[in-house]
Amino acid sequence: MITIDPKEVSTGRLHGMMLGAIGPRPIAFASTIDTDGVPNLSPFSFFNVFSANPPILIFSPARRVRDNTSKHTLDNVHATKEVVINIVNYDIVQQMSLSSTEYATGVNEFEKAGLTMVPSTKVEPFRVGESPVQFECKIREVVALGEEGGAGNLVICEVLLMHVKEAVLDNEGKIDQHKIDQVARMGGNWYTRAKAGMFEVPKPVTTLGIGVDTLPESIRLSSVLTGNDLGKLGNVEALPAEADIRQFFANHPEIKAQIISENPTEIHKFAKQYLDQNDITTAWNILAANK
Repeated sequence: MITIDPKEVSTGRLHGMMLGAIGPRPIAFASTIDTDGVPNLSPFSFFNVFSANPPILIFSPARRVRDNTSKHTLDNVHATKEVVINIVNYDIVQQMSLSSTEYATGVNEFEKAGLTMVPSTKVEPFRVGESPVQFECKIREVVALGEEGGAGNLVICEVLLMHVKEAVLDNEGKIDQHKIDQVARMGGNWYTRAKAGMFEVPKPVTTLGIGVDTLPESIRLSSVLTGNDLGKLGNVEALPAEADIRQFFANHPEIKAQIISENPTEIHKFAKQYLDQNDITTAWNILAANK
């Protein structure tokens, strides 16, 4: 057994070991706005429920380890004292991951992730329309746990309204744990699906994804591709160039030979086979060659 003294290792090393050991962690998909009304959406896995009367949720946006700056979510909750916490299920996990990209101030992560902005009733931040459960909250207190990079900030939220999709309820009006199909965060790129086990989602932080909002309309409005599929496609730095597409099919004539129809639906079904295998490069070349 190894022993780790937090004072003798880097913050990054300690952070990785803690997240690898403590899980699965539920995900707070936090929607906020700034003082100019610009929406922001970001996931946080330091999150849980702490009281039912009053109903209290707490999540913790940490200061960035690399440069000790604060995240837009933390700035917004300080400024407006409101947040909507949306629950993440498997159907939106790829879009949720894409939204965690470090987009510039003013960029709307709802649009980048291809998620629906739904007006709230008692607070200003928008709800995520695709989320199975949404909590409108006021901020009671923000507790800073430190001043250095990696320091957490406990955002103590009181639930004002809870919205639950009827599709996740059982016959008694209770939330069916199979229907809600929640996911949770683990270490590294790993997540777990409550009813199915572990799976991997590549982190989007190493690139600046083009976003779902920039995908060609024929792809974005596909009747075949799911939100998760679009999230994967939006997490690339650029669309394939014509020369790259030609070179790809020159190297993979067997894939080109399988494209036997110009029907967009059939093309999307073919590309989806590769998306399901997380082969984004092949899927994009198939789609880009036939868009």
